[in-house]
Amino acid sequence: MYPSRSVASKPLFESRENPPERYLIAHSDGGARGNPGPAGFGVVIKDESGRKVAALSEYLGHQTNNFAEYQGLIAALEYAIEHGPKALKLISDSELLVRQIKGIYKVKNATLQDLHGRAKELIAQLEWFSIGHAFREQNQEADRLANEAMDKGMGRSVAHVAAAASAARVSNQQQQEFEGIVRNGRVELVSGTLPEGTRVQLRVKK
Repeated sequence: MYPSRSVASKPLFESRENPPERYLIAHSDGGARGNPGPAGFGVVIKDESGRKVAALSEYLGHQTNNFAEYQGLIAALEYAIEHGPKALKLISDSELLVRQIKGIYKVKNATLQDLHGRAKELIAQLEWFSIGHAFREQNQEADRLANEAMDKGMGRSVAHVAAAASAARVSNQQQQEFEGIVRNGRVELVSGTLPEGTRVQLRVKK
């Protein structure tokens, strides 16, 4: 459903333009393969100097993209409240999420309304909060964490991915072309060697 562009009655927060001396920066991303489908989120949290302090991710089961985006936001908020400082700048590539939190879009989906309410409760516990939109290419590490969470939830380990990549390389090597010449009814390679039993196809050049 396309989000309503009606202005909400009141935003969740009053953001000050300048952050406090100490604050956290969270890059958050969520996704679902199939929408709904296997879903997960990823969050990279840094301090005000840009030093990474945490990386959060979780597989969420069969959910929607928007559900996953909200779960990433909530995870970042909970981290800031638990670990401090209670000041957070959140960056997301979900324009819907950012506009709903800012109060520009209303939340009509019942499930998202619950998550929106939870986010509102958490934001109220912070001393300072800001949220902004970024394009996906500016959110690559969070996107990678979200995809890793989905891979793990779907039973795809890093080893499995590496094995698939290795098999692809072998396949590419097997499809290489070799130059040869016919002598006494047999093909002799001009350069290189092939293992015994290798199946080959010949294309005669004139």
